[in-house]
Order: sequence, then C-alpha cells, then structure tokens
Amino acid sequence: MRFAFIVDPLDALKAYKDSSVAMMREAARRGHEIWTIQREHLVWEDGAVRAQALRIEPQSESHDWYVPHQTQRFALQEFDAVLMRQDPPFDMEYVTATWLLERAVAAGARIFNDPRAIRDHSEKVSIAEFPQYTADTQIARDAAALNAFIDTHRDVVLKPLDGMGGSSIFRVRHDDPNRNVVIEVLTQQGARTIMAQRYLPAITDGDKRILIIDGKPVPYCLARIPMAGETRGNLAAGGTPEARPLTARDREIAEGLGPILAARGLLLVGIDVIGDSLTEINVTSPTCFVEITQQSGFDVAAMLIDALEKRCA
Repeated sequence: MRFAFIVDPLDALKAYKDSSVAMMREAARRGHEIWTIQREHLVWEDGAVRAQALRIEPQSESHDWYVPHQTQRFALQEFDAVLMRQDPPFDMEYVTATWLLERAVAAGARIFNDPRAIRDHSEKVSIAEFPQYTADTQIARDAAALNAFIDTHRDVVLKPLDGMGGSSIFRVRHDDPNRNVVIEVLTQQGARTIMAQRYLPAITDGDKRILIIDGKPVPYCLARIPMAGETRGNLAAGGTPEARPLTARDREIAEGLGPILAARGLLLVGIDVIGDSLTEINVTSPTCFVEITQQSGFDVAAMLIDALEKRCA
C-alpha cells in the first residue's frame, strides 16, 4: 500500500522516540510505500486536494533516520491512506488544513484521524461528553465563576484549552495570593476560555497516557510521573515515563470511549487519566508509542498498522 504522513519537518522529528516515525518504520517493514507531506503543501484546485509528497525509506538510526527518494504531486485520494500527524498549535492554519482534508475525504481519500472529527473534538473540552469518567471540571472565562470554583474545591489546576506538553498549566490553591493574576493571564483579561479541574493528588503516581487504536485500548499505558516539586507529569515538563498494565478503571474508561470515538473516524486516540479520572482526550497526534513498546514489549506501532491495513482493505 501507499501511505502518506502529514508531519512536522522531517529533520526536526526526534526519531528515537517519535510515534510517527515508529509507524513509518513498521509500515515500511511490511513493504508499504512511505510518503511524507508538509501541511503547507496542501493545495485545493480543479476540484481536488493535492500535495507535493516526498517518498522516504525509514532507517533504524536515530539521526539519519530516513533516505529521501523522489518527490511527486498527488491528489490525496491516490494514497491508500493519509495520516494527519501534525502537532498543534491548533490555530486557524490547523483548522484550515482540516477543511482542506475534509474536501479530500469527500473525493474519496482515506484520512486518519478524520479531519472533521479532529476539528470537532477539542482535546480539553471533549471530556464534557463523558462526565461519568471525569473529575470536577469547569470550562469558563469569567473570573467570578473561576474564583468560585477555586473557593469550592480549594486546590485546582488551571490550563488553556489549546496547550500541549504541559505548557501554561498552573496549580492554584484557594489561599494563593497570585490566583487573580493567574486567572487574568490565562483568560487574557476575560477574553479567553480556560479549563479548571479539581487537583487530583493521584498525579504523584503519574498522569497516564492510554492509547486507543480503532476502538480498542493498548494493554499498557505510560504513566508520566512528575519530577520532585512539579505538578505536571508531561514528558516535556520533565516527567519520568513508566509503562504499566491498564487497571480495571483504565479499561473501563478506554472501553467506554473507544467504540464511540472509532465510529467517528478517530483511529488513534490518546486519553489522559489521573488516578480514576479522565482529564483529556487527545486526537491530533497522540504519542508514547516508543516508550510503551520499549518498556513493555508490546508493539504499539504494529497494532496501529494492523488497524490501518484493516481499514484500507
């Protein structure tokens, strides 16, 4: 098959741990053609979405991890599948890309994750659809409402709706003298909606990334354990990764969400769970393939390519 990956610049990818690279390597190992596309090369014209694509041959090395071959212009429906793996920020250019990719789907392209589903699922706000799994949460930009939430729960986490990697996440206690400043900064003086969640002490045991592939959970999660003095477990914020088997509650959440999300065209989802509570549903470019595989021995990339082949059969 011929697979295209819409990714960040190839030389900027950290091949030793990048999930997209792991997918490419596994697909190439099975004999599939691997093509890569930069988002800025998407063009709609003459009724089709086209892009200049580069065919590569993935290598096992971490630095020179690919051999480039020819470039060629394709309509996206000429690929057996296109995988949208561009990292956020989820700005208007990202939204525009989903509009273009949606036109490609209408013309017959198979795109994963489905561009409309990516656009319609805020990675933070989408947990509101599943309150049975979440901790106490508020989504607001009104300072009075946010302050009331802090007063009620005494210890909360505030975060922007479009962040990633733990950026701009604050833990705020009811007696924090800087609480109003934090709210002002995050909401941009009331112009921007943010999320507040009750602080979950279980974060000390890790912020668990659970991967769901075509509706089914990977049997191991990656617990990202905060470093000393830190409340964020994100690997980008210095968290320590530890692969673990899913708990009964992890499975309950993942199996509850999985079929619903898969039916919407979300082939790969990464949910975040702290303790027993769902905190985020990641649909843009979920990661942690390599860490889970290295520590548990379970080949996550193989499970993903199995599902992709099945979808394209």
